[in-house]
Amino acid sequence: MPQLQKTATTVSLPASIDATLELLTRAGYVADRGLATVLFLAMRMGRPLFLEGEAGVGKTEIAKVLAASLGRRLIRLQCYEGLDVASAVYEWNYAGQMMAIRLAEAAGDTDRARLEHDLFSDRYLVRRPLLQALAPHAEGPPILLIDELDRTDEAFEAFLLEALSDFQVTIPELGTIRAPEPPIVIITSNRTREVHDALKRRCLYHWVGYPDAAREMAILKAKAPAAPERLTRDIIAFVQDLRAQDLFKAPGVAETIDWATALHELNAVALDPALVRDTLGVLLKYQDDIEKIGGERIGQMLADMRAKAKN
Repeated sequence: MPQLQKTATTVSLPASIDATLELLTRAGYVADRGLATVLFLAMRMGRPLFLEGEAGVGKTEIAKVLAASLGRRLIRLQCYEGLDVASAVYEWNYAGQMMAIRLAEAAGDTDRARLEHDLFSDRYLVRRPLLQALAPHAEGPPILLIDELDRTDEAFEAFLLEALSDFQVTIPELGTIRAPEPPIVIITSNRTREVHDALKRRCLYHWVGYPDAAREMAILKAKAPAAPERLTRDIIAFVQDLRAQDLFKAPGVAETIDWATALHELNAVALDPALVRDTLGVLLKYQDDIEKIGGERIGQMLADMRAKAKN
């Protein structure tokens, strides 16, 4: 397979942890140094990066930001229960193959060996995300995002373990296809189940937790800059307190950003009980959580928040 020339828009990989942190910051992703360190090492060592954490804390966004910042193609494999090789790696264009067979029969072509060779050629190969990631790209190795791996089963994990070990897959009709340069692999998990240790050992690991108040403030200033200063402070204080409550699903950073945007659209300048009650569905996605927080508890949380701010 011929080597492709890299385009002028390609950005070199960061040469240090500080450069990695700066690259993320320029793209509007507010990361801590621990994340920047493990991301830098994953790129330098050519190892997949396994990111685990609650939904909505920014795991998927890391791959998107990295692709945009480096000028690389983002190839996303969204995982789900029952994901198989045909959906993740490749399958044959059976409709096209059947049409070719019928045309050959109509033309009286009896050379079966040649027909079979043509049918199982690259022309009829449908490349799914994993196979796309192994192909050469003009802008350099792509970013391969394997999103929510915990939704798949152990059989797919075992296949993925083999594919990521040598960055190659074998197609019986074509042989082994190997990546000329390994892609940058980001794997995410919401930890709905434990991913097998054998796969984790092939990766560098990082837990992406909820941000503290200072980092979440920086995130909101980057993602929802139009929100008034006082409203932003109120949102951060309330969400931080909300995550300390006994909820089925605490709000992630994505929900914080959505709430700030929604409140700005309502021309809010500060939080009050009625406003929080009316917009609580932007933050919380389960009725039991909404009922637990709703009512007088909102007023008490806001009062406690104001008292802390004065001290």
